[in-house]
Amino acid sequence: MATMKVHGSVISTATQRVVACLNEKDLDYEFVPVDMGSGEHKKDHFLCLNPFGQVPAFEDGDLKLFESRAITQYVAHVYTGKGTQLIFENPKKMATMAVWMEVEAHQFDPLVSKLGWELVYKPMFGMTTDAAVV
Repeated sequence: MATMKVHGSVISTATQRVVACLNEKDLDYEFVPVDMGSGEHKKDHFLCLNPFGQVPAFEDGDLKLFESRAITQYVAHVYTGKGTQLIFENPKKMATMAVWMEVEAHQFDPLVSKLGWELVYKPMFGMTTDAAVV
């Protein structure tokens, strides 16, 4: 059994971010589905993993983390010798990587999240897409 666990929802982009990182690093992990529709992410057993009641939550042995980007940073640093190289010893390469990580977090993600909600998730839930937002 894998020592790493990702608690989340398959439709959560934050959960998908962590799963993508683990797959890039070619690591074994257990995916633990969280039923957000029933409010499982707001119940005590989940709040022990993420006090904000958001997915994902992550466990690696006795370490518990939340916040998808912090989880991916941990995975990239601890498992540097596995899978795709995500950490660079060369400071210039790492600085370039850090710039693009910030761009993803602050420029790309907010806009793409709005589009995803409007174009993918609203239709999935029988809601009407807001053309003005798109």
